[in-house]
Amino acid sequence: MQLHVANHPLIDHKMTKLRDERTESPLFRELVAELVNLLTYEATRDLRVEPVEVTTPVRTAVGSHVAEPMPLAVPIIRAGLGMLDGFLKLMPYCEVGFVGIRRNEQTFEPETYAKRLPDDLADRQCFALDPMLATGGSLAATVQFLLDAGATEVTAICLVAAPEGVRLMEERFPGGNVRVHVAALDEGLNEHGYIVPGLGDAGDRLYGIAD
Repeated sequence: MQLHVANHPLIDHKMTKLRDERTESPLFRELVAELVNLLTYEATRDLRVEPVEVTTPVRTAVGSHVAEPMPLAVPIIRAGLGMLDGFLKLMPYCEVGFVGIRRNEQTFEPETYAKRLPDDLADRQCFALDPMLATGGSLAATVQFLLDAGATEVTAICLVAAPEGVRLMEERFPGGNVRVHVAALDEGLNEHGYIVPGLGDAGDRLYGIAD
């Protein structure tokens, strides 16, 4: 697993606003979309392309086009849905799958309750979207689903990561076909499994508390 931590003043500025407990849901959603847009730019640096010829007003030119099969975006429900719009602004031609995973608050282990993915992901580049890489269980399970279906590369985009989650991803995926791009690497997890300083429950801050 390869970890890439963004180091950019614009991302730091937006992350500070995102962390602030006074930031209400409408602005929080807007900031998430902007941050994902910036992270996607870097996370797609190795996107496969193929040459294509176009005609400009002056002459023909050879450019590039995203290669088939098209990439697959996979938000982890529910908080990952808040990242999808920001991702699709740069990658509107992506197909989208969904994985629903909740964390058992007693054991901190992931529990899968929904999955909608193509049966065959052979030769596909996939992008998993999850705001928080905390214990790492949910993201690791999603990445494994994608690899088991034949995906050749999986890139995860997260807003905040804890060292514990990073270590789990490194242990589960020692090869170079899994990458994780994060806006910030935080101190660690508290006794409740939440990232410190973190930004709270991303799902609740995006959509409100839904019991």
